[in-house]
Amino acid sequence: MSRLRRLAWPATALAVSVAFLLPLAVAIAGSFRGEGLPPPRGIEILPATASLDGYRSAFSLVPLARALANSLAIAAIAVPLAVGIAALAGYAIARAGRRARGLGLGVQLGLLLVPVSALWLGRFAIFSGLGVTDTWIPLIAPALMGGSPLFVLLFWLAFRRIPSDIFDAALLEGASHARVWRRVAMPMVRSTTAAVGLLAFSLSWGNFIDPLLYLNSEHLYTAPLMLRSLEQLGPTNWPVVLAGATLVTLPALAALSLALRAIAPRRGGSWIGS
Repeated sequence: MSRLRRLAWPATALAVSVAFLLPLAVAIAGSFRGEGLPPPRGIEILPATASLDGYRSAFSLVPLARALANSLAIAAIAVPLAVGIAALAGYAIARAGRRARGLGLGVQLGLLLVPVSALWLGRFAIFSGLGVTDTWIPLIAPALMGGSPLFVLLFWLAFRRIPSDIFDAALLEGASHARVWRRVAMPMVRSTTAAVGLLAFSLSWGNFIDPLLYLNSEHLYTAPLMLRSLEQLGPTNWPVVLAGATLVTLPALAALSLALRAIAPRRGGSWIGS
């Protein structure tokens, strides 16, 4: 019975992973079908005749390469900003007094409950008034607030697990809070930093609504927005559309593979604070 219990969690995790990865596998397989062919009936693991025509057409029909580079450039700016500011806010809440900590957590939880769609009109009015629409500024601006209240809460949970005596000892030695955060706190929450960085990258990379609202010039389009343009050019040419979707998905998979070592628990260690 104990052996069955030990195998239950890995088996459940494997089943859930397969359920989420199956659509991606179908998309990748469909991207290698001959251009112009309809989708297969049922699930096709490997196409009968593999072809790269869909990938060639994806780059020739729309400036997909530029859009991928744009999304990478935005993520390169937004992700470090979001991670750094969320970590600072989480540290400040963890080290604050009881009343200030409760207020900070309440604000973050309240913001987390606000639907993003409720903010679209207000944000558009602000950015339009500032004259920064059709630029990348509205896409990067959320990173100045930590990206998401969830990121702040994750860092707060990580920092509160560290014994406060460690921080107090560093402060008694004359270190400032900024130095304690940088030299003591952050090295102890590498797993959380990697996890938040991955989430921030996914949030930035997969952002479709903000570019749709704020960008008008094609040379500024991001990868998800360009994928929409590709689908509109040939909605029935499924291999080309699936090739574009595969190309847009690959950077997210690469980010996941880079973050897994830091996110995965070490043997004999804890998930947060490794």
